[in-house]
Amino acid sequence: MAVRLLSYEVADLCLGKPPLRSLSSSATVADALSALKSSDDNFISVWSCNHSSTNRNLDCVCVGKVCMVDIICFLCRQDNLSSPSSALNSSVSVLLSKVNGLVRHVEPSSSLLEAIDLILDGAHNLVVPIKSNFRRKPLPRSQSSIIPTTHNHSQEFCWLTQEDVIRFLLSSIGLFSTIPMLSVEALGIISHDHPTVDYHSPASSAVGPLSRALLDRTSVAVVDDAGVLIGEISPFALACCDETVAPAVVTLSAGDLMSYMDCGGPPEEISRLVEERLRERGLEGMLEEFVAGTHCGNSSSSDEELPSPTTVLGRKGRWCNSGRMGRRAEAVVCRPWSSLVAVMIQAIAHRVNYVWVVEEDCSLVGIVTFASMLEVFRENLESMI
Repeated sequence: MAVRLLSYEVADLCLGKPPLRSLSSSATVADALSALKSSDDNFISVWSCNHSSTNRNLDCVCVGKVCMVDIICFLCRQDNLSSPSSALNSSVSVLLSKVNGLVRHVEPSSSLLEAIDLILDGAHNLVVPIKSNFRRKPLPRSQSSIIPTTHNHSQEFCWLTQEDVIRFLLSSIGLFSTIPMLSVEALGIISHDHPTVDYHSPASSAVGPLSRALLDRTSVAVVDDAGVLIGEISPFALACCDETVAPAVVTLSAGDLMSYMDCGGPPEEISRLVEERLRERGLEGMLEEFVAGTHCGNSSSSDEELPSPTTVLGRKGRWCNSGRMGRRAEAVVCRPWSSLVAVMIQAIAHRVNYVWVVEEDCSLVGIVTFASMLEVFRENLESMI
């Protein structure tokens, strides 16, 4: 059985994966925003194409990926606050990470071990050509900047993530002997190096940590003065919102931002507070671009015009999108004595790449990530060779 596990190729993990939606590297931030709003994916791949290339296999290359959090953090930069409309007209390249190797092209025949090694080496996404005997009907193009999902002479691509590999390993968890039942503390995979902000600190102080969390595939812990975990400001939760959350990041405290992001919409009083503070700071551009006319309010005279308690409005309505598994600001937690397999299942169930580790009094101990889990499995796979 172990030999069979080692024989798996990347193509085996790609079965059923949808083709990537893609954006041209010549697109703007506004184009990326539009593409994300019309997509069920948290990320859009960005491609650079050189059709005059003599190498027919590499005339189109995925150069990176962008998500809603990239756009929100970009809009919250000091030099973009006064004129967000100008910021939206910037090249999408300003959103791409300067860290090399986050997106890697691999062949379908690459081994499972090779895929794990690339991820442990820092790759977030492995771009894989889709092996298929049929061609899908081309998708309609809604904008000139949103290019089709086919490149390199009608070749379609998908990508693999840490979550895909962890899910695959979980399906064969019985092959790893007693390792899955050991606690995360015993395995030594609890990291104490993670971004944290105080509950009462300005939410804008979380922009830098958010960028780091996005790079680390983690989140920003929100704690009180005693180090107790109150919640989190996660890239995943922000990705379920849209650009109109940027004014809240600029004006609110970390604690208020968590309330603002909660699914179902922010409290009306917090929305009004955001508007007032934008006016106080003279940020009329941000006010006009993202706030004016967006209040849901309680002025409706008919209950039929209000969303039901179970309704979760989509991105165009500014709140979390139920089709995208929008999450509240509560953090996913485990204990130091939680088993590896339990934490794996917990993270996969909540569609996150990490789980916070807390003591019984909820004081924050650290974080366990998919990357640290993969290191454990990689060591075991090595012993099977």
